[in-house]
Amino acid sequence: MKQGSKVGIVCCSNGLDQKQAETVDLLVQILEKSGFVPELSPYLYGDENGMVGTARERAQALMNFYRDDSVEEIFDVSGGDLANEILPYLDFQTIAYGKKHFWGYSDLTTVLNAIYARTGKFSVLYQVRNLTYEHSQEQITDFLETVLGGSSALYDFPCELVRGTHMEGMVVGGNIRCLLKLAGTPFWPDMREKILLLESYGGGVPQMVTYLSQLSQMGVFKKVNGILLGTFTKMEASECKPDMAELVLKFAEKRTPIAQTKFIGHGTDSKAIRIGHHLKLYSEEANKRIYNTITRT
Repeated sequence: MKQGSKVGIVCCSNGLDQKQAETVDLLVQILEKSGFVPELSPYLYGDENGMVGTARERAQALMNFYRDDSVEEIFDVSGGDLANEILPYLDFQTIAYGKKHFWGYSDLTTVLNAIYARTGKFSVLYQVRNLTYEHSQEQITDFLETVLGGSSALYDFPCELVRGTHMEGMVVGGNIRCLLKLAGTPFWPDMREKILLLESYGGGVPQMVTYLSQLSQMGVFKKVNGILLGTFTKMEASECKPDMAELVLKFAEKRTPIAQTKFIGHGTDSKAIRIGHHLKLYSEEANKRIYNTITRT
């Protein structure tokens, strides 16, 4: 991207509350000040049930941005429950041929993974409204360095290996509840040799056991190269025991590396991660060994 680029702002899941108009206005101001030209979907604000337009209309608004060659990136500002409703109305051939990428988080996990499953293209798990929240200055800096400067600042996050020393593969997944909406559909991504990202806003131990049981019964844990855990907001706030890492250790294959990070998920300080993009993660000890090997040669 470059300054002067047009960017699309869409809502593919639940419509925003009218009270969030101030946040959207602030986001538009930040993007304009940064040199972008935001263009808003007509379907942003929902009724008392969060409904906004029909599934076909929301999908069409998204596809209009994909078909507009002057739009360079597309940012979804929504979340909730309704995003998978639009999947049958997306033109994946047009999405596949375009150079632009879709950005969204939470319920948009369904769209991110469907795009990868049907086109092989990556999308970005990130909520662009983070540019307006309490960590806005850091977020704006990382965002601009990444989309304008070509750095990886927005994609760089610290992580800890819970088991194993490294993992490598294409990243799939995202919000665990929303990912499972794709089970049994043509939009489910191939899990073979992938890094499975899992995070969540709501839910406690019983809900996570349910989701992990379903993933296990689908054979997912036998296929993946590794599991990356983001934040589990409500569980962590309630200090649930067992925590998510402990639960995953019980379900995952014993050979499967598991990592966790505090910087992927619903936090306002969250970094971005590309769904459908190759990722290598190493433990601190492994990184030291790699560094020492490089410096000796």
